Amino acid sequence: MQTKLTLSIDKVTIEKAKAYAKATQRSLSEIVESYLDKITSPAKEDTDDELEEIVGVITVPKDFDEKSAIREILHDRQMK
Repeated sequence: MQTKLTLSIDKVTIEKAKAYAKATQRSLSEIVESYLDKITSPAKEDTDDELEEIVGVITVPKDFDEKSAIREILHDRQMK
């Protein structure tokens, strides 16, 4: 059953949302409903649908040191 809902949203946000809806060929109602459904649904073991799509795409060696890799990346960025 569909029910109307009145929302007060900043004009700029509405315009950006309308542009996004048009670009994705969806209605604002569909986007809002999808978002509200997502945030009110029970969490699935701390994973997201988008994350599930990429799980297993990259394999990392068992001895991979994530903290060391992050430090190296940050160091390289500072040196630029």
